[in-house]
Amino acid sequence: MIAHRGASGYLPEHTLQAKALAYSMGADYLEQDVVATKDEQLVVLHDIHLDRVTDVARHFPGRQRSDGRYYVRDFSLDEIRLLEVHDRTNADGSLVYPKRPKSVSEEYRVHTFSEELAYIAELQANFGRPVGVYAEIKSPAWHRQEGIDITPLFLSALSEHGYEAHADPVYVQCFDDEELRRVREVHNSALKLVQLIGDNRWGEAATDFDELRTAEGLRRLARTVDGIGPWVNFLYRIDRDQRIEDSGLVSAAHQQGLAVHPFTFRDDDLPPGFGSFAELMQFAVDELSVDGLFTDFPDLAVGHHGQAAT
Repeated sequence: MIAHRGASGYLPEHTLQAKALAYSMGADYLEQDVVATKDEQLVVLHDIHLDRVTDVARHFPGRQRSDGRYYVRDFSLDEIRLLEVHDRTNADGSLVYPKRPKSVSEEYRVHTFSEELAYIAELQANFGRPVGVYAEIKSPAWHRQEGIDITPLFLSALSEHGYEAHADPVYVQCFDDEELRRVREVHNSALKLVQLIGDNRWGEAATDFDELRTAEGLRRLARTVDGIGPWVNFLYRIDRDQRIEDSGLVSAAHQQGLAVHPFTFRDDDLPPGFGSFAELMQFAVDELSVDGLFTDFPDLAVGHHGQAAT
């Protein structure tokens, strides 16, 4: 089970506190999204922007781009360290998940990728339970347009913390299929790779996600990657009697030797057709036999009797 941005159903996403809580809840892997700063430092943030999860506008008024967004790439690491991280908000400042606990008792900060890898090593040394790393190369094509190739820096950071071999407890994920081929073929990385599969309308990458879900697309992926991370909505369809029906994606991926780690399992944001988190888990884990899953609520996933192995 992969803790999606940590135990983000309870604490601000991608903070070290959220990672520690996820670890204590029994997560098998802790997720990192990796973005580059102005001074080419890698930080752990889900977005290439700062304004939905930090108080950047209060500290740096006027530093937004013409689209009104504050970009990580426009700030140095020292500047970003001044910011406080808060629960994710919409553009109007309202909470994306208003029913989640309000995080007001602690100070939450952005940290570097290397700092998180060191922190994960410390957790394991202090408490003795192994936990893996599940890191995403975020928007690599966009970063190159901004003048930085983050992938070699990303792989170097993993290597410095002992993650180099295929058997090491780490997955490298990306929406960009060309970048994953580059990781394997240009950078000669032996690490386990996972192709994220979203909706083409999201604009995550130039990748054609619809094509990747076809038999031929999965066959081609299997030549490069170890698994797929599809949007949970792609696992099923709803028939005319409003019953949940297997889409066949999991079995088709398994036929190609690919692991399947769908995203994101949220108790407070269920996909259409499901009435509870337990029902979603029962379908994905017990019926479809997914190999792992991303969740904001690690404790609920661990508590499921048929918990997905990773």
